[in-house]
Amino acid sequence: MKRLRWQIAVVLATLVIVAVLLFSQQPVIAPTQPQAAPGGVYTEALIGSLGRLNPLLDWNNPADRDVNRLIFSGLMKFDAHGLPQPDLAESWGASADGTIYNFTLRANAVWHDGTPVTSDDVIFTIDLIKTSSFYPQDIKDLWNKIDVKKLNDHNLKFTLPEPFAPFLDYVTFGVLPRHLLNSTPPEQLANADFNIRPVGTGPYKFDHFIIGGNGQATGVVLTHNDSYYGQKPFISQVVFRYYPDSKTAFDAYKQGEVLGISQLTPDILPQALLEPALSVYTSGLPEMSIILFNLKNNEVQFLQNANVRRALMLGLNRDYLVSAFLHGQAIIADGPIMPGSWAHYDGVEHIGYDPDAAVALLKSEGYVIPATGGTVRSKDNESLVLNLVHPDDALHTQIAQAIQQQWALIGVQVNLQAVPYDQIVSDYLGPRTYQAALVDLNTARTPDPDPYPFWHQAEATGGQNYSQWDNRAASEYLEQARTETDFTIRARLYRNFQVVFAKELPSLPLYYPVYSYGVDAQVRGLQTAPLLYDTSDRLAFIEDWYVVTRRALEQTPQPTVGP
Repeated sequence: MKRLRWQIAVVLATLVIVAVLLFSQQPVIAPTQPQAAPGGVYTEALIGSLGRLNPLLDWNNPADRDVNRLIFSGLMKFDAHGLPQPDLAESWGASADGTIYNFTLRANAVWHDGTPVTSDDVIFTIDLIKTSSFYPQDIKDLWNKIDVKKLNDHNLKFTLPEPFAPFLDYVTFGVLPRHLLNSTPPEQLANADFNIRPVGTGPYKFDHFIIGGNGQATGVVLTHNDSYYGQKPFISQVVFRYYPDSKTAFDAYKQGEVLGISQLTPDILPQALLEPALSVYTSGLPEMSIILFNLKNNEVQFLQNANVRRALMLGLNRDYLVSAFLHGQAIIADGPIMPGSWAHYDGVEHIGYDPDAAVALLKSEGYVIPATGGTVRSKDNESLVLNLVHPDDALHTQIAQAIQQQWALIGVQVNLQAVPYDQIVSDYLGPRTYQAALVDLNTARTPDPDPYPFWHQAEATGGQNYSQWDNRAASEYLEQARTETDFTIRARLYRNFQVVFAKELPSLPLYYPVYSYGVDAQVRGLQTAPLLYDTSDRLAFIEDWYVVTRRALEQTPQPTVGP
């Protein structure tokens, strides 16, 4: 019996140990994690007013483009770094010589009314662009040179007169439904009922307008498109409300009327940053402020000396310009291709503010710095004096005056001339009658960087190479990059161009302005793009946004660890 009781005790002890081990292996409920779920409403304050909900007519109305961005689709779209991605087109390809582009439409793409999208819709829209009074002339000229051929209902062929790699920029236009607009004469399109009852192919479709007490539209309501060919958005409804300025929109946010603000201007930004629940997003804009030099103007021959131009760059305190006059809302520019672009070279030389180095460089070039201060002179008694033309608005005037003061510290005299912006191009840049000019180069809505128009030799006469920079190596890089379809090769060519530009400094890049907008923290899934090629690009990934969440209980065995 004693031996039996001992055996029973051993068995019981074993069972207890096994039970303890089994208990320690029971699933442990992990903390619940919120996951995106369909549903909810996102309301955004748009700065501006309703015009026409038609992508062919919204070129000059950013508020319309924001709404149209969600209603309509183009053949192609671009990612956050400016690389092309298929949209309505399921696939695309280019010939080896870069003159032929083929596109295949998605078989499951349908209009919001259920009608299939076909090649006829694309050709119909292009024909409207060619005759539109709302589109820029250079775009219409381009399309009038391209042969567009329908291969079948879902395949198109575009034949270009010569290779042009930035062509994909031009197929992002919102495609219009031929079956709804074919009977509308082009000259009557601006007044068509379609513009207030739009039908597109995008992730959201038009539902209704919000009408104010005065009978005017104060907002527009969109609902998610169940038939969308791409990723279905989580948010069921997007509501845009119109406000005259950022301040009014910000007040609406504080009152709980909206969850997002389309633009936070510098006067509102400090207050917005103090809002605990408001997430502020900032992205670069494809616009560069720059000091252009007229390198062929014999009145300022010293500007033809690369070391003098470098000294002028060293004498610029660009950080001060950005902080003092733009409230810090800009990125210092080191070259003509923006950081964040696939074509930007991160190794490009940065030239910081160093007035002592500027003076030393001028001395090395034979210039004499007066001991009592004043204008630098060369051994040939040439003075460093130049005229700087600038826009007559408050911002550019302040920046020009600061540049004048900064260059005076290194012995360079600057005479300022303020003129209306449009006259700078027509009276100074175009005829090449200026010496130096403070201007903004705007390349909005063109994700492909393509610096060719501003810096290639062929554009020096009659084109946009206002500096008349004549550098064969740089021009060859730009020529090849403009005709090459391989993005890896193009990136290498643009890298080489940027190295040459930074060495020669034909003009002096100042800064890239930035764009800020706000979205309440309860809206999740947002991605911040380094660049907004158009301000509506902030909505490019709205399919990933969500305001409704669900919690999933995840059970995972958690073994205990013994001593």
